[in-house]
Amino acid sequence: MTPLRRWIAALLALAVLAPGLAAAQPGPAAKPDAKAPAAAQAPAAPAGAAAAPDAAPKPADAPKPPPTPISEQIKQIRAQLDSEKADLDQREQALTHHDLNKDDLALLREGIDPVAERLRHVIETLTPRLDAAKERLNQLGPKPKEGAEAADVAQERAQREAGVAEVDETMRLARSLLVQSDQIIDQISNRRRAAFTRALFERTDGLLSPHLWTRAASTLPRDLKTAQAALDDTIAQLRRNATPLRLVVVALAIGISVALYVGRRHIAPRLGRRDARADAAKAPSRRAKVLAAWRVVLAGAVPAVVGSFVVGIAIEATELVPERLTDVVHGILAALAFVALVEAVTDALLSPDKPDWRLVAMEDATAERLVRLVVGIAFVITIGRTIEEFNETIAVGLPISIVTRGVFAAVVAVVLAEGLRRFAARAETEEACLGPYIAAESSSGIGGPLRILGWIIAASVGACALTGYIALSSFLIDQLMWTAIAVALLYLAITSADAFIGSTLQNDSHIATVLQANTGLRKKSLNQIAVLMGGLVRVALITAAAVLLLATWGVDSTDIYASFRAAFFGFKVGDVTISLSTIVFALGLFMLGLAISRVVKSWLENTYLPATDLDPGLRNSIATVTGYVGFLVSLAIAFSYLGLSLEKITIVAGALSVGIGFGLQSIVNNFVSGLLLLWERPIRVGDLVVIGDNEGYVRRISVRSTEIQTFDRSSVIVPNSNLISGVVKNRVRGDRTGRVTVTVSVLRNQDPVRAAELIAGCAKAHADVLKEPPPRVVFRKIGDPYLEFELIAMINDVGLQLKVQSDLNFAVFKTLSDEGLIPNLGPGASIVTVQGLEPVRDALGQIAQGLVPAIIPADEPAPRAPAAGERRRSPETVP
Repeated sequence: MTPLRRWIAALLALAVLAPGLAAAQPGPAAKPDAKAPAAAQAPAAPAGAAAAPDAAPKPADAPKPPPTPISEQIKQIRAQLDSEKADLDQREQALTHHDLNKDDLALLREGIDPVAERLRHVIETLTPRLDAAKERLNQLGPKPKEGAEAADVAQERAQREAGVAEVDETMRLARSLLVQSDQIIDQISNRRRAAFTRALFERTDGLLSPHLWTRAASTLPRDLKTAQAALDDTIAQLRRNATPLRLVVVALAIGISVALYVGRRHIAPRLGRRDARADAAKAPSRRAKVLAAWRVVLAGAVPAVVGSFVVGIAIEATELVPERLTDVVHGILAALAFVALVEAVTDALLSPDKPDWRLVAMEDATAERLVRLVVGIAFVITIGRTIEEFNETIAVGLPISIVTRGVFAAVVAVVLAEGLRRFAARAETEEACLGPYIAAESSSGIGGPLRILGWIIAASVGACALTGYIALSSFLIDQLMWTAIAVALLYLAITSADAFIGSTLQNDSHIATVLQANTGLRKKSLNQIAVLMGGLVRVALITAAAVLLLATWGVDSTDIYASFRAAFFGFKVGDVTISLSTIVFALGLFMLGLAISRVVKSWLENTYLPATDLDPGLRNSIATVTGYVGFLVSLAIAFSYLGLSLEKITIVAGALSVGIGFGLQSIVNNFVSGLLLLWERPIRVGDLVVIGDNEGYVRRISVRSTEIQTFDRSSVIVPNSNLISGVVKNRVRGDRTGRVTVTVSVLRNQDPVRAAELIAGCAKAHADVLKEPPPRVVFRKIGDPYLEFELIAMINDVGLQLKVQSDLNFAVFKTLSDEGLIPNLGPGASIVTVQGLEPVRDALGQIAQGLVPAIIPADEPAPRAPAAGERRRSPETVP
């Protein structure tokens, strides 16, 4: 790969934030290693070569050959398996060498996936053939223990047994090779992880070791001479190739790059269109902030990347720099683009000079400090990596390389610690100004856990640099920066997805209005869809970010893909194979069957059954049973797709029977009772029932409970077991005829026959009272001073019972009052009857008659008795 291609690959990796891709395996065009097996270097055979017959061209007039026998196909498959076995054996033999580097391991790993894919194809091809061969063999029945078998049957049995054995042996070999390929992959992955860990935790002399500085001082003169030689070579090549045209090209490229670098600081604010707004009421929306942030990222990073790319192309094309120093130039240009990208991302998220456009809630001073800290660490890291690139190019001694990496790691730790200290000093100043301690809000600065994590990283980097774990300190620095950038871009991407999906579907936008009008979806349903889509996008973004971050930890992308593929298409736990794809498809079939059953049930309830003469209760039973049958059929289809036969389901049901006997007894009881209610139909939907103190209409019968709506519009949920085992009064079990009773009291001094005729006449005159049987009046009681009667009338609909009873009360009261059978009492008056005072009354009358001649003179008329209803006046009122 030429330096130009390497530079372009580095820029592409920078654009997608995948630092770990630099350590990925070489592509198929990489040169084969001498330690790699020959099978790995040879091109892989096509996947379908095993099962496909010979595809040699035939003449146009040649007759069509007969189909290839199964034995010939098995021979072809066995030949392919032998080739795959030889390939895997060579790879396994190559793994016995202990001096394999990461490139050798990558080459060995590269060709195993096609081999495993071909083996899976062979297994998938032979599985139905083996099942068919076993089925044909089973059709012959068991071999007789006694007596000879017919010759043709014996011959057929032998052929079929041989076919089954041949296919079974081939499948066993394919499965064995597939296991071998998985084991080789595990070995390679373990070797690579071990090498990565060994290199990461390799210890050298630390910065505090005098021996390191002594060795560095001893090798410094030689390294200076090497650097001087590289400089002399650069000057010599400049003198040789520095033609006016080439100098003009390089100067023009540098001018363009400088213009882009300088101009982006003026272009980015204009393209970002982030205006400072003092009025809080005019604060930009979340969507506007996200769009402005992306514009800032693009306007701040793209010009820098393009400028570095132009200068790199110009320098490599003009050959003004020696080839070995081209990587150093590209490293410097990539470092400048990297710093520009970091600055653009931090400016897009934190917006230190325009708080209204800030996506991350924090104070202005905190945002400014954080931007300076992140950009400063990025600048120090790029300087260190550029010097390390120069050291590797001129091949300086190991002590100088260790000192360089250790010093820059310590500088990064110091810069990080100083930045964290300034955050802490600011918090102490605020607390001193406020007086008593007041806890700051979470949005006012960097939270405590983040600062603690920062101090841990700073201490770890510094300690590793001082104690000799230089590689580990450099790795921690890289992870710090790349993780911070990945998390920042992930946050920006997730915020963008929430803003655009939420504002598109959840608000009254044009798209939401069009979807509601064309699909009939409710606004609540669109909100739920928006939440689900946002969740799926979040999962996808987090997964992508995790894959990119895992690449920097030595995890190969092919291993990640293989792990996802194994998890999706099937992995074994003991002897059980779990396939997420099969589970997903089975759930899809179940949901599809459930949707179809609900559509059929809705059609029966709303369209077909109302057009029939069936009563509502029977229609409800048919619709309910149809729904549960559809549910069971869908469940059976899903189980069959998962490979669960009825025998296995029976075993599971037997295992659950113990739990049913203890904890699920009431549920099963209600379920069986519900089935009995739907089958026997002692009560139906629409029936008027009385259960205990509750009376109302049956609205719904399910397999667990029954819903009864009372007259006050309350819903009473009654378990089905209570309806089966308890006492239920169904007022409309046989028909809807009901009975109304009205109790009437008449004065005792009235004619009871007349009263009974009047009461019965009121009932006969009512339109809802049945003529047959006619209403009748029962003489209940001869009381004092009332005679009690009871009117019994039959009505045609029990639902009119209260209405008819009220109408009859009104009619009876009016009729009896008009006839004088019920006394017309004044307000608050009541009749009190006192018995046994007749003798007292007679004695008082005789006394009064004896006293009248003595009190009243003979010439005065005798006082008359007051008339009925006339009030006797007291002596004081006489004029």
